[in-house]
Amino acid sequence: MAANVEIYTWSRCPFCIRAKALLDEKGVEYTEYCIDGDEAARSQMAKRANGRRSVPQIFINNQHIGGCDDTYDLEAQGKLDQLLQ
Repeated sequence: MAANVEIYTWSRCPFCIRAKALLDEKGVEYTEYCIDGDEAARSQMAKRANGRRSVPQIFINNQHIGGCDDTYDLEAQGKLDQLLQ
């Protein structure tokens, strides 16, 4: 069974594009919430992300992973694949 991956993004955010590229490279299916200018959606994201309001914010199986750098750090440590199983 594949992991449930969710990512909150802004359409022109370079960190969002980079995070999605990593997920795409790994063949991961994800649900994207593009929240450009939607303050209510950003507040909802921040509530889920322990107050973090920057994008992207990534969740795997409802567990907050963090942003782009956090995701690449997990990949470098060899831990991302475990979370995605």
